Formats: sequence, C-alpha cells, structure tokens
Amino acid sequence: QVQLVESGGGLVQPGGSLRLSCGASGSILSIYRMGWYRQAPGKQRELVAFITDSSSTVYADSVKGRFTISRDNAKNTVYLQMNSLKFEDTAVYYCNVLNSYGTYWGQGTQVTVSS
Repeated sequence: QVQLVESGGGLVQPGGSLRLSCGASGSILSIYRMGWYRQAPGKQRELVAFITDSSSTVYADSVKGRFTISRDNAKNTVYLQMNSLKFEDTAVYYCNVLNSYGTYWGQGTQVTVSS
C-alpha cells in the first residue's frame, strides 16, 4: 500500500499561482510515475501532468506553459507549480502514484480560481 498526503490547494484570483505537494509513504519502492489529475464539477477526472522515474514529463495541453511538475525522490514527493491560473482550472486535484503494485490516489485538494 502507498499512502499519499496532499497539500497546497486553496482560493486564488485569476492570474495567480499555487503550489501543490504530495508526499508518498508506505510501499514506495519502484514508483514508476507520480502525477496529478483533476476533476471539475460535472466533469470526468482528467490528467494534468505526470513525471516518470526517469524525470520525463507529460502535460495536458490545457496547462502546458503554465504548470510545472517536479519530483523530489529523496522525499518521495511530487509538486505541481501552477501559474497564470484560470477560472477553468478550478477543480479537485488528486495526486496519483503508479508502482509495481498498482495505482494509488490521494484524497484530493480543492483549487478554486475566483475573483
């Protein structure tokens, strides 16, 4: 089992920034990738970004150039720096980890972009 603890969500104005963090503990060996998904009200959960164990990154088109994912292997933590936030970025953001045992989800953290 892998336990994920997220932090960093909140309320921000359009154009603002937030940084999400997700720390992993438990069966953290052989983590292939760590990433973030989001789910807005009435919509399906969608990929935001992920980073692999070799530090390759993938981003959704909607966040390219605005969001940056990074990883601290020593701390088993993944970060999502979100800049130039837009109203449409409002969602619950979920941390996701994929390892040799399966896929794991955090409890979610709310990000609200509002003026």
